[in-house]
Amino acid sequence: MKWLNDIVNTFQDTNKEILVSSGASPSGVYHVGHLREIVIADAVVRALKQAGIRARHVHVSDNLDAFRKVPVNLPASYEQYLGMPLYTVPSPDDRYGSWGDFCLKPFLDSANKIGVTMDVIYASDKYRSGFFVPAIERSLSRIDKAKSAIQEVSGRQLDDQWSPIQIMEHGRLKNRRFISMDSDAKTITYRSHDDSEHTVRYDDGQVKLDWRLDWPGRWWLLGVDVEPFGRDHATKGGSYDTGKRIAREVYDIDAPVPVPYDFINRTGDTKKMSASKGTGVNAHDVVDMLPPEVVRYFMLRYSPAKRLYFDETDSLVRLVDEFATMKQHPQNELDEQLLFLCTDGLSHPAVSSIPFSHLVISYQAALCDMAKTIEILRRSPEYARIVDEEEAVIITELGYVSRWLEKWAPESLKFRLADEVRPDEFSPEQKEYLRRLADDIAEAPAEADGNWFHQAIYAYKESGLLSPRELFTTIYRVLIGKDSGPRAGWFLSILPRDWLIERLRLMK
Repeated sequence: MKWLNDIVNTFQDTNKEILVSSGASPSGVYHVGHLREIVIADAVVRALKQAGIRARHVHVSDNLDAFRKVPVNLPASYEQYLGMPLYTVPSPDDRYGSWGDFCLKPFLDSANKIGVTMDVIYASDKYRSGFFVPAIERSLSRIDKAKSAIQEVSGRQLDDQWSPIQIMEHGRLKNRRFISMDSDAKTITYRSHDDSEHTVRYDDGQVKLDWRLDWPGRWWLLGVDVEPFGRDHATKGGSYDTGKRIAREVYDIDAPVPVPYDFINRTGDTKKMSASKGTGVNAHDVVDMLPPEVVRYFMLRYSPAKRLYFDETDSLVRLVDEFATMKQHPQNELDEQLLFLCTDGLSHPAVSSIPFSHLVISYQAALCDMAKTIEILRRSPEYARIVDEEEAVIITELGYVSRWLEKWAPESLKFRLADEVRPDEFSPEQKEYLRRLADDIAEAPAEADGNWFHQAIYAYKESGLLSPRELFTTIYRVLIGKDSGPRAGWFLSILPRDWLIERLRLMK
């Protein structure tokens, strides 16, 4: 993980605590893309601490941002709140104090579930407490340098109406032209839309810096050393480049070490997820369906510069299986480092040594009963020892299996044992095949495994009763009422023997 090692090497000789910052505007329900930022920040902190360097993660909620558009999951009546700070927009749910909290609080719960520790800072609190006063004063006293930095770095001209500040007027944030500042009285004079002049205090939240100044001002006041951010901010002449210049010429600091990351798209989508448009996979859904170590693994197995694609269906099963394989058999130092970052700080593992794909099938074969699933697994020579050693972990993982099957699993991977079977739906050849197979199974050794059952099925390939394909589709139809299903040999091996024999004889 060269990108991470480079950051650690940058601070190898530092004695101070390194501050890693993440942040987002709570303008809509947080999606899996937001998780990538905090997982990257968390990984940086863990890597620094592992190297003996003190580090801390802060997450800034930009809840003083204006409510700019009504998200798709809110009624049109919310248009009346446009322009208001997010922390003052009413919540659609009485459990939360504002729309900003409605979006943020579940995300913080998601962060906690995956073991990401971070101190949360609310922009509204910082501005209202006067924390941003030095940045406001510095920006306004060096307004020409700030304006030049934006124009020269971004390549766009700012007109005469551009202002470095926003003013709270009648509960809404407005871009207003700055006239003068009285640093002793902590007031500024500005010109309103009707050309009238007004004076307000800037130490109590009535004045907010333009975001191009707010971001580097935050670096200065908080002492940020490292910050991950989306690649849209990392374009040439973009907000990080202008922030870097403003940091140097307005705030007299060096910009933090940047960690730009690419977006997470749904598999098959070309556009990034959007919180306000409701096109994202909700962060709280992801942490409910995936064990915490796998969420981290998904985010960290590739460089932040690589675009990720999230699939809630088949690929999710493979993702968990890939992590389980790496956990059991790390191949190199890179795997060891990744495994540390994925599991450090988690008190209880949630991924067992039994493949997730196997648990998905076993759980359904046990009629979605956890205790019966454990019994089935314990009967398997391949997994009996693992069940004895990891039963608590398996039960935890089955919780993720259950939720995934209920919400995201494709129909092709879902099944349940048919409650009854109708003999008249099977041809004479199919009935004869099933009867003979039942007789074979009745004579099978108690320890017969999936391979034994697979060979028992294949023994009828040359019988002339059915085609090779029908040998399997007939079994699936009699057991689950479908033409396909889990690996047939293994599936038969985990079913209760007496029940299976009766079902194949079309008696149950």
